[in-house]
Amino acid sequence: MSTPFIGSPEHKELLCRFFIDTHTPFEPKDLPWPDLDEACMKRLQMLPIWDEAVKTEAETAMKVLELGKAEKDPLLSEAISLQGYEEARHAEMLRIMVKRYGLDAKTPPNLTPPADPNWTFMRVGYGECFDSFFAFGLFALARDSGFFTPGLVTLFDPIMQEEGRHIIFHVNWVAYNQAQLPFARRPTYVFRRALAVYLQAASRVRTALQLQGAGESPVGQDNFTMNAHSSFGEFSLRRFVEICMSENERRLAPYDERLERPSFVPAVAKQMLKVMPRSAASAPVAA
Repeated sequence: MSTPFIGSPEHKELLCRFFIDTHTPFEPKDLPWPDLDEACMKRLQMLPIWDEAVKTEAETAMKVLELGKAEKDPLLSEAISLQGYEEARHAEMLRIMVKRYGLDAKTPPNLTPPADPNWTFMRVGYGECFDSFFAFGLFALARDSGFFTPGLVTLFDPIMQEEGRHIIFHVNWVAYNQAQLPFARRPTYVFRRALAVYLQAASRVRTALQLQGAGESPVGQDNFTMNAHSSFGEFSLRRFVEICMSENERRLAPYDERLERPSFVPAVAKQMLKVMPRSAASAPVAA
């Protein structure tokens, strides 16, 4: 991709039209929610993620919608507001799922709109870049191992694909905004980008440590990890990273090659693979 394209009117038009044109309309309540047997219900209830997932999706929807209101460019506002609608739809799907399958999650607290919607959206987007990379891999493991039934896979595979669209939109939105700035202001913006990445990475580390500390609970992370081998099948950390890499590439492949892709997390993963030992369990999984 040529550098002059980034920040051009053509870049903005492609970014927004790609996002708007690939939106899939549906209502969560109208989806074919499957009936699950007791074993599958227990597997879902074992996952220590539902409370955090419900809270995060509700917060994300509110933050994205606030930027959609604040954005003065009509086309960007339309695309960002559409992403906010999709995030709210994800939150609604989780609320239905929690109620239908008896999962452990609290009602999110009242949310306060952000004082700086641009900064908040930047942080949210980088958080999604972290989360989606690993979520793609976990979803593939759950799908291929049978941890998720075919009905649940059918229900949530489009949601995984929407997350891929969200992170492509985010990295191009950041690149476009940076290119729009005078050269004298760009170093400050680059610093804000780096700070947003750092804060979101630190947040993920804290969450992982909190889940690890919940190991004494029946639904704690240690319990889930111990049962993952029997639920997902045997896999090494290297195998998991390879799956994440493969799924990330597959999810983002359908979209226009002129649009930038998230690069930080895949680059870190590639470096990790260079030092991870190979084993029979780390052979790549067929798509």
